[in-house]
Amino acid sequence: MARIKNIELPKDKVTFIGLTSIFGIGQSLAKKICDDANVNKMTRVKDLTDEEVNALRKEVDKYSVEGDLRRDIQMNIKNKIEINCYEGNRHRKGLPVRGQRTNRNAHTRKGRGQVVANKKKAGK
Repeated sequence: MARIKNIELPKDKVTFIGLTSIFGIGQSLAKKICDDANVNKMTRVKDLTDEEVNALRKEVDKYSVEGDLRRDIQMNIKNKIEINCYEGNRHRKGLPVRGQRTNRNAHTRKGRGQVVANKKKAGK
């Protein structure tokens, strides 16, 4: 059972692919971590020894991952909102931040139109 940074690694996956389940670690960084820890990256997670898991833990601790990385990202976004820059305004409005078009396919970011309370028709 390999548990790194409070994340349970998938047992049936290869080590460097299993490491990618940790937020902030992609495939290239996972390969680098395996090489630095002297762990065969093609070994299955369930076949790792305790020494290898401890070596991987020590290597992962050198990088900002999981909670620390999420906190840093949120602080950066809050900072942009506070200084009132363009990206901060886009975050505040819930619109795409990095120059994407909004008239066609930005519903994944801003969602469907919000329903405003209906006004009663006056006159009849």
